[in-house]
Amino acid sequence: MSIQPSIHSNASPSGGAFVCAPAATPARARPIARRLRGLATSDGAGVSLTRVIGTNQLPALDPFLMLDEFGSDTPGDYIAGFPSHPHRGFETVTYMLDGRMRHKDNHGNEGLMTPGSVQWMTAGRGIVHSEMPEQESGLMRGFQLWVNLPAKDKMCAPQYQEYGPERIPDVIVSEGVSAKLIAGRIGDVSGPVSQPATDPTYFDLSIAAGGRFGHALPEGHNVFAYVYEGEVTVGNTTVGRGELIVFGAGDSVQLTGRAPTSRLILVAGRPIGEPVARYGPFVMNTQDELTQAVRDFQAGRF
Repeated sequence: MSIQPSIHSNASPSGGAFVCAPAATPARARPIARRLRGLATSDGAGVSLTRVIGTNQLPALDPFLMLDEFGSDTPGDYIAGFPSHPHRGFETVTYMLDGRMRHKDNHGNEGLMTPGSVQWMTAGRGIVHSEMPEQESGLMRGFQLWVNLPAKDKMCAPQYQEYGPERIPDVIVSEGVSAKLIAGRIGDVSGPVSQPATDPTYFDLSIAAGGRFGHALPEGHNVFAYVYEGEVTVGNTTVGRGELIVFGAGDSVQLTGRAPTSRLILVAGRPIGEPVARYGPFVMNTQDELTQAVRDFQAGRF
């Protein structure tokens, strides 16, 4: 089911759920073009995670460079965190499902990420930051997504946006289906993050068994979904926990819940279509620009 602009609101973005009136299904549903599982790895000072985008099987999905899922209730898997490290030329998006993480950077920004919060950081010409757990026990779970920037924006001034869970609209799409909107729009309700360069959509969906979700997205955008609880069907294909699907061409995505409750992130964005040169935490367009990024960091120019 697609969503028409008419919305009956029973709450506000500051903490409640909106109710959307569904309408007719768009004509052409996007099929599954690729289906894969992530690879276990570690990053930072030894944080255990699953890398879903940014591996040999899916190096990137323009404009998305990397997707990591982190999740453990074993402190040894996350307690060392991500000490100070640099970035240049792209954006990092951290979405916390459970746990507490403290962000600090060398431009004076600091914030505490709590369950349901989002941090959208534009590294631009250079930033050095840390992300450290503020807990010694319990569950730490969430996602980090890397989003590329076009050449014209790679050397922009760094920016930092952080939104608590009360700033993330929770939309009741239809019976048994709800969506938390980080970026993008359903009806008249929009997520707090806007980025004109890639026009991103980022939803956290909850779908009950038999619930159906449909959403129109621009045909030229690359779209993926990652199931982190339960299982859903796309057409005649069942997609389970820990699987990522890349959608092919079409007018909309169509998902049906199979488990009592299934949760997944649905992400889309406009491709940039430029050469990508990567070296660790630096993402530029040419090898010469990467070399300069390393020199600038070593010289303290971030």
